[in-house]
Order: sequence, then structure tokens, then C-alpha cells
Amino acid sequence: MFRADLHCHTKCSDGTSSSEELLYQAKSNGLQGLSITDHDTISAYKAAIPIAKELGILLGTGVEFSCSFEGQSVHILAYDFILSNPNIENLCKKQQFNRTQRNRVILGKLQAKGIFISQEELDDLSTVLGRPHIAQLMIKKGYVNSIEEAFTLYLGDNKSCFYRGELLQIEETMDLIHQAHAKVFLAHPHLLSRSISIKNLFKLPFDGIECYYAKISPAREKTWIKLAKSKGLLISGGSDYHGSIKNYLPLGCSWVDRDTFFSIFQNIL
Repeated sequence: MFRADLHCHTKCSDGTSSSEELLYQAKSNGLQGLSITDHDTISAYKAAIPIAKELGILLGTGVEFSCSFEGQSVHILAYDFILSNPNIENLCKKQQFNRTQRNRVILGKLQAKGIFISQEELDDLSTVLGRPHIAQLMIKKGYVNSIEEAFTLYLGDNKSCFYRGELLQIEETMDLIHQAHAKVFLAHPHLLSRSISIKNLFKLPFDGIECYYAKISPAREKTWIKLAKSKGLLISGGSDYHGSIKNYLPLGCSWVDRDTFFSIFQNIL
């Protein structure tokens, strides 16, 4: 049976697996298709493409962006683009710059509380840096005992050292993705802020919804499947695998079948 996980992360963003480790894990878990959806970077694909060919795993291109809608953060997945497309590259660069500015503010807030982590230490960890990387350094330097503790005490939304930073505007981002002849999916819709108007959100030109996700209940999945079908939208799904940082979400714990995979991806690597 064909199974494809369309939402997973590598060390290039906030995952703990390399491209090679991810693909060998996919093979071991019986997956035949994959989309690597790192935050704000497509750099994992350079190493992933030859390994995927060797293992017989189909790769569909993907990337995840955090955008602003009604003052809240909404995650979108861009799928099925050519890797060299300048619109995708520019969106990644813009958001990486925003992340750098955000991280500097967070590090300053931590320093004010006696927690000293340098930008240089952070830069050594990954291509695209975020709060999980800061949490890892906090553990390494003995300030906290776990990532959960770091987020609960300091880094979580609205905690003492939280800073949202500048997000991409969702309308502009979707427009640029569509100009790249790619598809835009709403990621993990069940995690949306309750203050967001679903009616207003779906006035935007989405191509699909991530209806199958990680380990949410079938009842929750059905809600989003029903909405997607009512609006004539495509359906996607994946585990949101991050490796050991979220070891409760194994690769392939949520997946799509062959027909769904090929309904999304034409530019298959």
C-alpha cells in the first residue's frame, strides 16, 4: 500500500534528523512518498534528492511558512514548486531575516533574566533558527532540564521571553507562491487561534487543507475533510515529524494515499 508523509522537518530547520536520516527512516517505516516541509528553507532537498532516488522514495517539494492573519499566526504549506523558483527562494530569505531579528530580541530578554546565550552559539546549530534551538542551548548550559521547561518558563507564547517578531503577510505570501506555480495548503487547522474567523480565512485562495495530521482524532479529521470537500479543495496530511524533539510523533504516523499524493504533486523529484 502506497503511503506518503507530506509534513516533516530536518536539521535544516527545527528537526533533529538529517536529510539522509529522514529518508532512511521513511524507508524503514514503509513510506513510498515524502515532502520535506522545513520552516523557511528548502536546503534539505540538495542532499535528499539522490538518496530518495536510491531508496525509491518519491519526493514532492514543500516548505512551511508562518504568516500573519487577523493579528494571529497562521502556518501555510507551499507544495509542488520548482526548487530554483525565485519567489520561493525570496520568501525563504525574507523569513530567515525576520527570524534572525526575532531571535536577537529573545536572546536579549533571556540575558535580562541571567540566561546568557550568544548569537554565535545559536548560529552553529542550523540553517533556520527558532525557539527550539534556543531551548536546546538552555538545556546544554544548564539553565533548564528540558525543552518543555524552557517553553513553559520562558519561550512559550506570551511567556516572559516570548517575542513573535515580524511575520509574512498571508495574502502577499500566497500570491507569490501561486506565481511560483505552486499550491498553498492551510497547515494543521485544528491549531488555529479560536479568535480567527474561519469564514474570513477561507475567503483566501487556498488550494487545500492539511486534514490528516499527526495523531489527532478521526472525528477532528472528518471536520476538515468535510470543509475541504465542500469548498472543492485538495486534501493533504502528514506527521509533522521533528525527530527526537517531538518523539511522540513518529514519521508516517499520519499519511496520504497514492491518489492524494499525485493530486498535489506534478513536479516529482
